Amino acid sequence: MAISWELERHRDLLLVRLIGELDIHTADAVRNMLQEELEKGTTAHLLLNLKNMTFMDSSGLGVILGRYRHLQQTGGQLFICHASPAIRRLLELSGVHKLARMFETEEEALQSIGVMSREK
Repeated sequence: MAISWELERHRDLLLVRLIGELDIHTADAVRNMLQEELEKGTTAHLLLNLKNMTFMDSSGLGVILGRYRHLQQTGGQLFICHASPAIRRLLELSGVHKLARMFETEEEALQSIGVMSREK
């Protein structure tokens, strides 16, 4: 299948909304996009919104873990929100949930990270 994404910046946070399937067929495109964005040097933290992601396999986990390692080396943090029950289970089984802060919603994540006020 295919994947697409939406990018949004909030100060030093890059918000990436993934749409579709993150699998062996799409992992390279997502990896390259994320790495290119992180290498610009304006991003300290990464928030992955998985609300519209319908599937993820071990290749997708590899993409996420690779970006976590990059962020860790540069003093940044990884955040994940809106993971479906199936994807959340995969993140838990792989241990990613221990490396990234998990949030139910994008709004909750942005408020907790401090880039969006609680008043809206």
